[in-house]
Amino acid sequence: MDNNVVWHRPTVTRDRRAQNNGHKSVILWFTGLSGAGKSTIAHALEESLYQLGAKTYVLDGDNVRHGLCGDLGFSDKDRNENIRRIGEVSKLFIDAGVIALCAFISPFRADRQRARELVDEGDFIEIHVKCPLEVCETRDPKGLYQKARAGLIKGYTGISSPYEEPENPEIVLDTSVQNINECVEQIIDYLTKKEIVVPGNRNKSVNG
Repeated sequence: MDNNVVWHRPTVTRDRRAQNNGHKSVILWFTGLSGAGKSTIAHALEESLYQLGAKTYVLDGDNVRHGLCGDLGFSDKDRNENIRRIGEVSKLFIDAGVIALCAFISPFRADRQRARELVDEGDFIEIHVKCPLEVCETRDPKGLYQKARAGLIKGYTGISSPYEEPENPEIVLDTSVQNINECVEQIIDYLTKKEIVVPGNRNKSVNG
């Protein structure tokens, strides 16, 4: 970094935004195989949080590759860079007072750990959207597993590239047995217990 680049300290801080919003800001990081239900759950959760008056934004794996990460492929190096960028963007979102819902396969533990280390303890909530590969393949909403099995897609996570499951995620959702509503309720229960979002506390101070 150039020595002439100096961090400018704002007067409107993250704490002040939290007071104004009536909730804390965190990164909710959804990781799991393609077809496990990450994006579906993230958007359903966002709808529920929106109804509670929370400030939210979903960063979706496919969507960011239409812009921010449109120059990246799917090599291990590009996947590392993809998650690095998302980690930095997520950090900006929570500084802005927004609950950032990040839905990415993010197959490598080291990449997820680097994203976690960008923020303070408690700001990164890893959600393992767990689902057996065989179940994900039966869903195959984009037909990508079929193409990967046919050799048309190289380095596909779960087929020809590894997925490293989280070792100590804050939340585990098993979408082979849990429906969307159950998953959303489980996450909201967690956020409520941690006093990140307090249902019925819209536009009130997070400190009461």
